[in-house]
Amino acid sequence: MNPCLDPAYIVKCYLNDPDAPKVRELVQQAEALHSSAWCVAEVPCAIHRRVREGSLTPREGSTLRRLFLEHVSKGLWTLFPLTDVVLRGVDASLDSLPSAVFLRAGDAIHLVSARTVGFEEIWTNDRHVLQAARYFGLAGRSV
Repeated sequence: MNPCLDPAYIVKCYLNDPDAPKVRELVQQAEALHSSAWCVAEVPCAIHRRVREGSLTPREGSTLRRLFLEHVSKGLWTLFPLTDVVLRGVDASLDSLPSAVFLRAGDAIHLVSARTVGFEEIWTNDRHVLQAARYFGLAGRSV
């Protein structure tokens, strides 16, 4: 199994969020872990949010951000490049997206990235990504 993970799931590998044990079990069973390079910005921001909210100290947040980036550098996370093809694919996808579908830019980047490199599913607990996935030709999966 080589899952494509949304940053919401990557964060669960570093923080004790709800469903984190189930996500870690999924990750431990995987042969390789994939995501969009956009997660290099999104995951540290999610960790910083926990510092801002007070559930992590600044020192804990800094340690977790460094650990994540170290894992990226060592190749634990196989990241799809953020290319012009992906960015233009986001725009092209909007032509067929129903207006009622809630979609953030970062989520669209992850969905288009997964589709562009040939994935058929994306793992997340983000309800918006799960709902939008089918419009990108992907199955939204959750533990």
